[in-house]
Amino acid sequence: MTKVHPKFPSTCEESLCDSKAAVVLTVWKKSLLFNCDGFTVYNANGELVFRVDNYMNCPRDNIVLMDASGFPLLSIRRKKLSLGDCWMVYDGETERDPIFTARKNVSIISNRKSLAWVSAKKTVLYEIEGSYGQRSCKILDERRNKKKTAEIKRKETVIGGVAFGKDVYKLIVESEMEPRVAMALTIILDQMFRSS
Repeated sequence: MTKVHPKFPSTCEESLCDSKAAVVLTVWKKSLLFNCDGFTVYNANGELVFRVDNYMNCPRDNIVLMDASGFPLLSIRRKKLSLGDCWMVYDGETERDPIFTARKNVSIISNRKSLAWVSAKKTVLYEIEGSYGQRSCKILDERRNKKKTAEIKRKETVIGGVAFGKDVYKLIVESEMEPRVAMALTIILDQMFRSS
């Protein structure tokens, strides 16, 4: 049976944030806890890196991205009473001074490839393009002439090229972006395009 997180030689250093090469993460849209909805994220060595555990009966307006041991890294909260779908990301479990805000692109006239815009203090940081439903998205850095900083791709088996489906995919994070930020944006996309 093919593993969700195959053991490959690591191309990056021990710490995800200190890596100079791109970090390839396997995202599994499943919680490790029974009766929970969430994400389980593995590195190239098959080690647990991030997790999200949301109980089924809890509202999905407040999501906590944790490391492997359960330490809260980022809190993702839906902005109430806003026009359009807007999410704010905070450091740890704090509720003051969001690190950044992600807003769903709802304009028919503007760029149709654009899924969302990410900004901090009224400055656009990233644009997310592609199709989350097809698990084919690029996170482009607006400050670096739309340089690709992360990408979501369908995961395929090494032998035979068979796709795993929509619940297992790759998150490729370039060295210019923190993996926890890329994962937070992936979670936000999942919330924005949940039915996709």
